[in-house]
Amino acid sequence: MQNNIAITPELVAQHGLKPDEYQRILDLIGREPTLTELGIFSAMWNEHCSYKSSRLHLKGLPTKAPWVIQGPGENAGVIDIGDGLACVFKMESHNHPSYIEGQMGFHTRYDGNILVNAMAVGIAKADEIFYAKATGVGNPIVYLGSKTGRDGIHGATMASAAFDDAAEEKRPTVQVGDPFAEKLLLEACLELMQTGAVIAIQDMGAAGLTSSAVEMGAKGDLGIELDLDKVPCRETGMTAYEMMLSESQERMLMVLQPGKEKEAEAIFIKWGLDFAIIGKTTDTLRFVIKQHGEVMADLPIKELGDQAPLYDRPFVETPKRPEIDPKSVTPPMGNANAIVKLIGSPDFASKRWVWEQYDHLILGNTVQSPGGDAAVVRVGEGPRGLALTSDVTPRYCEADPFEGGKQAVAEAYRNIVAVGGTPRAITDNLNFGNPERPDYMGQLVYCIRGLGEACKALDFPVVSGNVSLYNETNGRGILPTPTVGGVGTVEDVSKTTTLAFKAEGEFILLIGVTKGWLGSSAWLATIAGREEGAPPPVDLEAERKHGAFISSLIQDGHATACHDLSDGGLAIALAEMALAGNMGAKIDKLPEGLPNHAALFGEDQGRYLVTVKDQAMAAIILKRASSAGVPALMLGKTGGQELTLPGESPISLERLKKAHEDWLPSYMTGEI
Repeated sequence: MQNNIAITPELVAQHGLKPDEYQRILDLIGREPTLTELGIFSAMWNEHCSYKSSRLHLKGLPTKAPWVIQGPGENAGVIDIGDGLACVFKMESHNHPSYIEGQMGFHTRYDGNILVNAMAVGIAKADEIFYAKATGVGNPIVYLGSKTGRDGIHGATMASAAFDDAAEEKRPTVQVGDPFAEKLLLEACLELMQTGAVIAIQDMGAAGLTSSAVEMGAKGDLGIELDLDKVPCRETGMTAYEMMLSESQERMLMVLQPGKEKEAEAIFIKWGLDFAIIGKTTDTLRFVIKQHGEVMADLPIKELGDQAPLYDRPFVETPKRPEIDPKSVTPPMGNANAIVKLIGSPDFASKRWVWEQYDHLILGNTVQSPGGDAAVVRVGEGPRGLALTSDVTPRYCEADPFEGGKQAVAEAYRNIVAVGGTPRAITDNLNFGNPERPDYMGQLVYCIRGLGEACKALDFPVVSGNVSLYNETNGRGILPTPTVGGVGTVEDVSKTTTLAFKAEGEFILLIGVTKGWLGSSAWLATIAGREEGAPPPVDLEAERKHGAFISSLIQDGHATACHDLSDGGLAIALAEMALAGNMGAKIDKLPEGLPNHAALFGEDQGRYLVTVKDQAMAAIILKRASSAGVPALMLGKTGGQELTLPGESPISLERLKKAHEDWLPSYMTGEI
């Protein structure tokens, strides 16, 4: 192999590699790498692909349960949902590309480091799961999908660095998506899987052809040999370096059963997609790249894949904030006006503008539409379903990363319970700042610890996930954001419930303890203008006990509506239930011993609101709660077109709805 370009310290730094990492490469291969090899190491050893700053801490997360088929380490997590079916799901981020090129991911009016997390959930037969692990020596490696171009080169490296004022210069590193081609690729892959031809499959995501090939070989303890002359390209003169680092979208890599090539090719030709045999598996444990008859790279595959650098970076714990005494905070406005202001603020405003961009009822399996605690979708033609949610409160995580991590899991748990589901597993997307800063690294470490403690206590294992670090601009990091995507099973979708008030004269019950916790609350920040105080602690034993109690009410058919309490506390939960049902409520009683603003806007955890049909049923539920050791309080009744709170003027639903629905459309059109 000849190196026509000098590998200088500047070139190494441009590839995101530290001097000690480059020295490790020299020690590993015993020579100077070629430019293509340097690019491959850069792609595989960056933060986005190797998790070198987080891997050590992620090992502490619980990943096993009787229903877990596949945990972290594969393309997606897989859980058994019964009847021979499995749920397959994963959350991914597109943060850095979206910051540079808004049209590929986000609205361009947003000023700052954008977070774009997307969760995908699918159904498969439990005994027909395909994995990325390559097996068998000499088996053909097949390239599928769209052609390779120069878009997205160094995309994974770009996603492993912070931004400054020169971020616009990185626009060529952004991948260009083609959703229609993606759909064709998915359909073709699913059809091919039914033929028995597929041994292993890996999508070409971050680091493109490099990552997909290395991961398949490393997981299977096999070598991989590729001939780049056979890779379909849409641009002429592409070098080995460019082809190996391109992140052109809508591409897959497969290992096929020998003799199945023609059958597989016919399927992809039918779908109008490229199909090319570009290499083979070997027994050498080497990653060999050839182009124009020359070897462009020859590297040890295990060291590229699952033996990448692992760092135990220094970190510091976030200083504890003091608790806020609710009696020490004087409300700057009346509680009724505060509700209207909050319900029309970015955190609480209706996201209808977002979810109406696509038909959420397509295929006819949607049982509960967006806007509730969790989406509910029917599985197959029977009564079974899935409950799906995503949750995190970044301001909690900034104030106390450990409690914030716990709360993200606990809220996902509550949201699934509130619709009548049984929480089963989570996927996570850990969005944080620069891990080389001990304060930001501490946020990551303690959030992971909080996630782990909550998942263990709630029997809610982590089966997949993603880590996105270096989310900062000009030295300013994002709020720590460990997004949690929760999946639950529903035995009978006809027994689920929604947050909407259903009928006049039903009784409203509050389940859980209210202490008026205002620290790090939405009310304190938005209404009082104070971003301070310790966030509410999460009692995981109470979460589990209260969740079991709510589940029993829903399954027994006693709860006509249910909603968990989180951001905005009791007041926002009541407003959301009223808006969802287009029905008001009169609240006669609030939790005792607290100022009204604390009782209404405190964000104590482990709480739910439920409605029951009549006073007799309310009495039964209160007695049942007492016997179970679950705090419960009757608040009032549903009815009318106003929300009336003790000591406050009634709030018309029309006023609430206008505030709730108007903000996002107005923002997106530039009116505000």
